[in-house]
Amino acid sequence: MSDLPSQPPQTPKRGTKGIVGLALLAGVLAGALGVYVMETRSGNASVAGTCPLKDGLRQSLDKAAHGEVAAVALLDQPIDVSHLAFKDANGQATSLGAMRGQSLLVNLWATWCAPCRAEMPALDELEKTAGDESFAVVPINIDMGDVAKPKGFYEETKLTALPFFRDETMGVFNELKKASVAVGLPVTLLVDAEGCAQAAINGPAHWSSPDALALVDVLKGSGSKG
Repeated sequence: MSDLPSQPPQTPKRGTKGIVGLALLAGVLAGALGVYVMETRSGNASVAGTCPLKDGLRQSLDKAAHGEVAAVALLDQPIDVSHLAFKDANGQATSLGAMRGQSLLVNLWATWCAPCRAEMPALDELEKTAGDESFAVVPINIDMGDVAKPKGFYEETKLTALPFFRDETMGVFNELKKASVAVGLPVTLLVDAEGCAQAAINGPAHWSSPDALALVDVLKGSGSKG
């Protein structure tokens, strides 16, 4: 981890709500509830190009981002994240592109990040409740040590619904940081069925709350919203 940067990357902005208020809120979340992360070398490719705007989906996501998920903010421009690569539970290479066709809630976490640990049970409950052929929670662990530690956390916390993914190079985080999407941990992306990140939050959220479920319901309909 590193000290708080003097000028952190621009946080995602909301299209129709108070931009100044959101910036302040995002700063509080990232500083007080999240953990800032130092960039490391990695072999992950840079975040690919931008995606077409889906005005209907973005308006619906913006409207649904309230209450327990009020800090979720639309990206200024959706970005293609389908190429971002990591490993599955068996150590085999995979990517977000391999999940194309499903809407995804992609969460980057680490065992040394207290807010990450705290929200994992809620993410597990979200996957139990909302996970299906059209939607999945994709938690990507970025611990750089032995894989036994994050796998042990799954066992200790009794996470039974969440799949296990890992990027010990921190490449996914670093590329999102370069794209001014990620500041620290946890960071969560809302990705549509075409592999385009539409919104993000730096900091934890109550992902098993009714507010979060309503937001996910909007995301799950992303395949039909232009």
